[in-house]
Amino acid sequence: MQLFSVRHRLLASLLILAVQPVQSQDHIGWRTTGGDPASSHYSALDQVNRDNVGELRLAWQYHSAPSATLPASSELQVNPIVIGDTLYGRNPLHNVFALDAATGAERWTFSPPAEHVGLSNMRGVTYWQGEHRNNARILFTSGHFLMALNAHTGALIDSFGNGGRVDLRTGLGRDPELLSINSPSPGVLFGDLIIMGSAVTESAGAAPGHIRAYNVISGEPVWTFHTIPQPGEFGHDTWPEAAWEYAGGANAWAGMSVDVERGVVYVPTGSPTPDFDGSRRKGANLFGNTLLALDARTGKRLWHYQTVHHDLWDRDLSSAPALVTVMEAGETRDLVAQASKEGVVYLLDRDTGEPVFPIEEVPVPASDIPGTWSYPTQPRVTLPEPFARQTMTIDDLTNITPEANAAAKKVWQQAHDLVYLRPPGLRKSILLPGFYGGANWGGGAFDPATNLYYINATNAPNIISMEPVQVNRGSTMDVGEFVFREQCSGCHGVNLEGFYPYAPALTGVEQRLTKREAMAIVTSGKGRMMPFAHLSQHERDAAVDYLFAYSANTLAEIPETEQDAAEQETVYVFAGYKDFVDERYYPAIKPPWGTLTAINLATGKHQWQIPLGEYEELSKEGIAPTGTRNFGGPVVTAGGLLIIAATSDEKLRIFDKANGTLLWEYALPAAGYATPATYAIKGRQYIVITASGGKLGTATGDQYLAFTLPEQPAN
Repeated sequence: MQLFSVRHRLLASLLILAVQPVQSQDHIGWRTTGGDPASSHYSALDQVNRDNVGELRLAWQYHSAPSATLPASSELQVNPIVIGDTLYGRNPLHNVFALDAATGAERWTFSPPAEHVGLSNMRGVTYWQGEHRNNARILFTSGHFLMALNAHTGALIDSFGNGGRVDLRTGLGRDPELLSINSPSPGVLFGDLIIMGSAVTESAGAAPGHIRAYNVISGEPVWTFHTIPQPGEFGHDTWPEAAWEYAGGANAWAGMSVDVERGVVYVPTGSPTPDFDGSRRKGANLFGNTLLALDARTGKRLWHYQTVHHDLWDRDLSSAPALVTVMEAGETRDLVAQASKEGVVYLLDRDTGEPVFPIEEVPVPASDIPGTWSYPTQPRVTLPEPFARQTMTIDDLTNITPEANAAAKKVWQQAHDLVYLRPPGLRKSILLPGFYGGANWGGGAFDPATNLYYINATNAPNIISMEPVQVNRGSTMDVGEFVFREQCSGCHGVNLEGFYPYAPALTGVEQRLTKREAMAIVTSGKGRMMPFAHLSQHERDAAVDYLFAYSANTLAEIPETEQDAAEQETVYVFAGYKDFVDERYYPAIKPPWGTLTAINLATGKHQWQIPLGEYEELSKEGIAPTGTRNFGGPVVTAGGLLIIAATSDEKLRIFDKANGTLLWEYALPAAGYATPATYAIKGRQYIVITASGGKLGTATGDQYLAFTLPEQPAN
């Protein structure tokens, strides 16, 4: 089916030339996050190849925050971009910088004003040039602001938006002061538009995840696509009638891809909120958990494919899709490959959204929570073959030591058997892959020469359940308990034990903070924690009072208001992001716990799969490399290389893309939870990685490292 005319394609081709900088043979850049608008993670460079990769040397090392105290948990996950001979990136303090890409020498740095700095998982920046190089600008987000800098000087462009910034909370149809929003993945470009997704809180009261396009020169909004459809819009009947006024989420936090020739932006969305409680959103909930194809000029929906109906598991589409052209029997077909937390690839026709291989609609269990509605069927991919573990029985429990097996078996016996998309209920059930996938935001890499798609995965199960809470609406402490359980305990734990290593324990909080300091964090956010602006002052006060009293074991000393039995009710809240692990925090499933897989998209079959990463302490115990949990994606090159960091053992590795043979590795100063980039300056190829750490219990870093081959002597 041809949706676009030859004339439109010609105009689009001219548009590409107008908005992208010309790349000389001497300078081959990495111009967007993911390498190109299609998020292919592919480079045609082949100077560094299978034969000489062992000669790679450190070319330069840049400390992006050399004199600063780094946060304990870094959200620096930057895939840097390279335009001409300049590399652009971020640092853990939210600064934006420009470097000489050949030497690592700093050209400029920009520090956002303190009032503009907030939570933002920083994954990159966006470069726009237009017809004249003098107009070049860097667009990025900090907190809830989209900002624009002069690409040559790093100066804020005051004419963009309001004094150089656009408030992303505005234009969503709700009071901006009550919304928490940021944009962790950089916006994508089409002509003079920057198209933005967002991250929102995952609890009740979250902002809607509408997709929006802004003019890159003025910052003015151009179009909006409502991911929670409003009356009269397609999909409105998949929600309760008034849900568009209060429902949140269905947001595109993971990034997007653009087919510039077709003029289409491909948008993967996450779950509606609250993530695990669908009681106020009966229905399939379009366009949550959906791959959307939108007209990049207007935001009009062209097609959609929903991967989870009425999500109760936080099964976000967690990375930008790769736009691929698959060759088979002398014919080519343009497709979109969308990796998911579920550990599968949705392979769809780029023009129609039709699956290339059958996707079955299978029955799933109903919720056992009284009065809760769950969707009766869910899509299930048949091909391509899953790249992460899909099944688990008692025989699959970890066997690295007898003690580990015993610890896992104890938890297993308390839970339901693993069943595909069993809704969370009052009894524990197992979620595999876990809350972070499967695949996460790193995404996959596609090699156009071989049809091979490369994707890394984590095989780590979680325990999922809900628990009843008795709430008396007339009691301040009951309100505080309810707000804490609903909004906070999912990360910090019902008993304040935290969610290692992602969220800190709150035990003893009254000894570390005053209530005023705690209230400031709840109101403004800190680290990974977004602001809870949607809560009323009364709710925030009550939640902090409850937290401090519970931590100090003084709940009984708090005077209660007069009880009113008529106001007593039972509500069900998420019991927390609990890892299913052994006594040493290793996943409770047999290894491998981290994998790297090559999938032939023409056949849907695996070409190869290997463990990715190693726990040194287990290797010393005589246990074969198990793979590790991992964050970040791969890059594939015409030189036969597959380049990836991502692992918690803090290494950058390069594999033979044909068979997964390890060719080279380097011990980084901090884990590279980011996607590498590769580029050429004056004909010399470089590979760069952000060494940020700060996740999975590893130390935080601030460095960028670039590698190249030794210079050849002149003839």
